[in-house]
Parts: sequence; C-alpha cells; structure tokens
Amino acid sequence: MKSQRFKTNINCSNCLAKVSPFLNESEKVKEWSVDLDSEERILTIQSEDMSEEEVFRTVLKAGFIAKPE
Repeated sequence: MKSQRFKTNINCSNCLAKVSPFLNESEKVKEWSVDLDSEERILTIQSEDMSEEEVFRTVLKAGFIAKPE
C-alpha cells in the first residue's frame, strides 16, 4: 500500500461531494481524505500502486486540481 499527498483546490464539503464518487469508484484507491482545515487542502490517498498522473486525472474528472505535495 502506498500513501501519497497532493495539494488541491477542494475547498468545502460541496467540493468533497463532487470528487467523492470519482475517488470511491477507483479500484486502486483504498482510502482517501482531504484536510479542509489546511491552507493547501491536502488530499491524502492510500492506494495500490496508483501513479501521480492517475490521481491527477481522477480528481480532474470532478473539476479539481491535485498536484503532488
């Protein structure tokens, strides 16, 4: 299992609701969370060998940006 952290523009619970289906549907993502209290809105993903590019594309489908921390 691999843990990765990304800076995002996911700002609120409505944003979380938009991105949730995309992250939840990914078979590689085991767990994920977004720290809405941090200034950089850090997305932490526990995955089975998911690349940074795959995370970026998955989050982008929901209309948000995820850049490696």
